[in-house]
Amino acid sequence: MISARPLVRTGSRSLLTFGGSLVDPALAVVCLLGASAAWGQPIGPAESLLSVIAFLLVYPFEIPFRQRVPALIRQIAARWGLILAVMLTLGLSLDMLRLFDHNVLATWAIATPLSQVAVHWFSPIVLPRLVAMRGEQVAIVIGANKLGRTLARRLSDDPFAQTRVAAFFDDRGLDRLGEVPEAPISGRIDRVADYVRSNRIHQIYIALPMASQPRILQLLDSLRDTTASIYFVPDVFMLDIIQGRVDTVEGLPVVAVCETPFHGTTGVIKRLSDLCIASAALLLTAPVMLAVAVAIKVTMPGPVMFKQRRYGLDGHEIIVWKFRTMKVQEDGAVVRQATKDDDRITPLGRFLRRTSLDELPQFFNVLQGSMSVVGPRPHAVSHNEMYRKLIKGYMVRHKVKPGITGLAQISGARGETDTLDKMEMRIRYDLEYLRNWSLRLDLWIIYRTVMQAFRDPNAY
Repeated sequence: MISARPLVRTGSRSLLTFGGSLVDPALAVVCLLGASAAWGQPIGPAESLLSVIAFLLVYPFEIPFRQRVPALIRQIAARWGLILAVMLTLGLSLDMLRLFDHNVLATWAIATPLSQVAVHWFSPIVLPRLVAMRGEQVAIVIGANKLGRTLARRLSDDPFAQTRVAAFFDDRGLDRLGEVPEAPISGRIDRVADYVRSNRIHQIYIALPMASQPRILQLLDSLRDTTASIYFVPDVFMLDIIQGRVDTVEGLPVVAVCETPFHGTTGVIKRLSDLCIASAALLLTAPVMLAVAVAIKVTMPGPVMFKQRRYGLDGHEIIVWKFRTMKVQEDGAVVRQATKDDDRITPLGRFLRRTSLDELPQFFNVLQGSMSVVGPRPHAVSHNEMYRKLIKGYMVRHKVKPGITGLAQISGARGETDTLDKMEMRIRYDLEYLRNWSLRLDLWIIYRTVMQAFRDPNAY
């Protein structure tokens, strides 16, 4: 009996891809343990904790293919340098460096990126050969549409797939299909069963629209006496999906079209990183925050802190804290955005906004759990209510906690959104963050935010 299975496995990762994402974290741990052994140091609780932290900071990372060595070295060096900087900051702020042998740490810091470069360099040579030992897989695709052709190209380009697409089948004529360079059109769909029986076909991919359900059922019935593996590629994956994956609910298959990236273990990793980074940031910036509070109190009447209602996770209202930079405190039905020469901003407030020092109290929001260090920036409630009606997918950004900084802020989409195009650009970056989240991306955004703190032209 043949069963139709989804192309995308549960959790959106194949076993091979998942294994590849573990290589770099495992190398970081192995190099730490090896450095400890080389210097005659026992593996104690401190080393074990550092191994776990290093693993979480490096994970996930998929092995790159067809990448030139200079680019590979730059990528690994930049990522590992950023991770070392984060761990060094945590170690200094928490006074934990004294627990480790400095020779071990230095050896580990050098050995890890060297071993990663070596493994990444050899893997494109060795792994495809190992996969090829199982022999070439011959596949056909039902449906020469955009989805089917995209699938054929990706199968051909994937060195791990070792799959050759032999033919397309489609009920439309060549005059409607046009040129299909990926593989020849071998007939209508009702000819698939005969073709499979007379040729050695290992895999059948059904890339028909879900509206074609009767044809799909008829096709499956005609293939019951073949031994080919059958995969259904749902056309929902051609949509602009957020964290799309296939899962089951009470034994029934479901397709996630829009979902938070922070479910299961990823949610735990995100929360732990928030707590560690926010705690370290508050310890390091406590003197600065005290000086800012005193300066505000001396230079302007009224409260030091400004609290404003914003939308948080799932659109629930939260209270966001900032150092006050304006003469007024607006939080009503209409909130006017700050502009470049806004007369409401005080001279001290202008400096605080330009350097982002006014955002420092939001690290308390992070510890409280209403915000994250990295995520879409929260907008005033009145702005949310306006833009949700004007921009498609606007409210999807609230599938995660708002952040102190975000991908949009380091990509030039910070500041006043005086036109709809500017807000749409900011939302595109926010949704891109949701699609591609990783702990490594968070660390990169934090690094870029610090580097741009005193030279962002859009900060006012």
